[in-house]
Amino acid sequence: MNKTSDIAIFDCHFHIIEKEFPLQVNNGYIPDEFTIENYYDRLRDYSIQGGAVVSGSFQGFDQTYLTSALKRLGPGFVGVTQLPETVTDEEILDLDRHGVKAVRFNLNRGGSAGSEDLVPMANRVYDLVGWHVELYLGADSLISLKDKIPGLPKVAIDHLGISDTNLEILLNLLRDGLAIKATGFGRLDLDVSDTLRKIYEVNPNVLMFGTDLPSTRARRVYSDQDFYNVIEVLGEDKAERVFSTNALNFYGLENTSS
Repeated sequence: MNKTSDIAIFDCHFHIIEKEFPLQVNNGYIPDEFTIENYYDRLRDYSIQGGAVVSGSFQGFDQTYLTSALKRLGPGFVGVTQLPETVTDEEILDLDRHGVKAVRFNLNRGGSAGSEDLVPMANRVYDLVGWHVELYLGADSLISLKDKIPGLPKVAIDHLGISDTNLEILLNLLRDGLAIKATGFGRLDLDVSDTLRKIYEVNPNVLMFGTDLPSTRARRVYSDQDFYNVIEVLGEDKAERVFSTNALNFYGLENTSS
């Protein structure tokens, strides 16, 4: 069995939560602090080559925490933010200069723009700076958006789609190039191994691994076994694509990896 340090990882989904920056209550919830130091300490036995810092529902539209985190994390890390529809082009351009690469729509917990803003925002940020959108959604939202998603320039789905309800709809979207994050295994209502296998068979280029640390509100926090599970299901060669190559390509960092 490989050690966690044997395979380079681009962690496509994790949160940095620092109390000196604004946090907002979301459905009665405020997360515990999870600093950059906490992140590196938890993954000290991993070969982390970069990753995507993702804004959570509890961070709303605050950009100060994200730009600060990206500056301290340095090259190889990108940001996934939440934006109101009133954001200006100059604000988007400034975030792009700080390393932000995507806008998140949290349709599961809120804290972001709503689904009514998805199409105009997805087209706007792609045309302006080449960003994509990331969707945290459940089965109902997937059904309501299944005809809109194929028309968007570039999209990723969080947490394997949360449940296996309407998995066939999701697989059809993946055939057309929709990307999907293998993240948050402790919060999912599906057979992770079976879902990973099916997704990889449909499109091996769109599956991306992330830790989802610090696993806010998940039933089970991230475990090293989640890493090993990907290897057990796909085999080492295929898993390496999921651990880094696909995400580096998707986030436009393929020429910056060592």
